[in-house]
Amino acid sequence: MINFYSLQSGSKSFWLVEQKNIRKENAMSDLQKYIDNRKAVDPEFAASFDEGYKHFKIGVLLKQARKNAGMTQDEIAEKLKTHKSAISRIKNHAEAIQLSTLPHYAEASGEKLEIFIL
Repeated sequence: MINFYSLQSGSKSFWLVEQKNIRKENAMSDLQKYIDNRKAVDPEFAASFDEGYKHFKIGVLLKQARKNAGMTQDEIAEKLKTHKSAISRIKNHAEAIQLSTLPHYAEASGEKLEIFIL
């Protein structure tokens, strides 16, 4: 199964592709089996794992927008009037991003942010 997540900006679309079961025989990896088994017996693990993965995807989308703009972390930091370490934290610890930061980051990378509640 392949899931697509998009970040759209005007006429540009950036895609994060999540691939599952990519082996020809569609066998899950040992890691995926472990995760699935653990999630089945530990609801707290399941909730925290899924939430953590959502944050990871946000960080990946922000990094992809920055790279597509041809910008470095230093350049984004300069536009946001912050330090490179703050940009690195945004990418690596997306769970700590303030919602108000996202449109500024998008604008700094030449993008437009759209948020949907589904």
